[in-house]
Amino acid sequence: MQDGAEGSSSMKMFGAVSRALREAQGSTREQFGAHVGYSASQVAMVERGERMPSPQFIARAGEFLHAQVAIDAAAEHLERRRYPSWFDDYVEREAEAVSLWSYDTHVIMGLVQTEEYARAVLGARVPMLDDEEIEHRVRSRLARQAILTRVPPVSLAMVIEEWVLRRPVGGRAVLKGQLERLLELGEKRNISIQVMPTDVEAHAGFNGAWTLLETPKREWVGYVEGQAGGLVIEDREEVSAMFQRFGMIRSQALPPGESAKLIEGLVGEL
Repeated sequence: MQDGAEGSSSMKMFGAVSRALREAQGSTREQFGAHVGYSASQVAMVERGERMPSPQFIARAGEFLHAQVAIDAAAEHLERRRYPSWFDDYVEREAEAVSLWSYDTHVIMGLVQTEEYARAVLGARVPMLDDEEIEHRVRSRLARQAILTRVPPVSLAMVIEEWVLRRPVGGRAVLKGQLERLLELGEKRNISIQVMPTDVEAHAGFNGAWTLLETPKREWVGYVEGQAGGLVIEDREEVSAMFQRFGMIRSQALPPGESAKLIEGLVGEL
């Protein structure tokens, strides 16, 4: 699952103030950026509210624009979003979920990623994220994992395509640590991990990855994610169809015990 931080209203406000002061002074983004240590494109991102300005940016912007009081006043209200707005609806439900079922086809889901694996996934993003933003998103992703150990913990059932477990995301050492993490989680009573072997000729998951989530009111919703964001699905017929597919795919995947043996074998190869 994707997650991260897009511009909050406070970031957009700061960016608008910064841009207005720069334009009133008659300076270009290149000139401004040279003083604060940002490229022109990075300055543009701050001005659009898409990038959190660093403390250095804030200090040097005030100097360059001869408006330290105004810049500091705008900076006091800066608040970075923990997650994108399109992810808010889902992540709020996830934090309270009673049960969560997932089928993963590209990367191991964020709820069980190690810090190193998460950093490698986010580091591969295009357009590229800067180091500060990657670290922010890693922390946000790891914070979601609290539902696995809270009291009572969420009941998590995962089906993962075998090829996802073979892709050396972050390198062999990072992958090995991630696979060992899965083995560790699979021993917990509230977590079931199954692998869909690559040699299965056909199965019910060809429509792509998805998640099913049970709320404290015992209501189920679906969640799917794509290039442009994610969508929470509440329509009863659609959720029912997702239930049918997940039930079938679990029956077609290896049982948890055999899945653990497969993962152990992969660890041994690294």
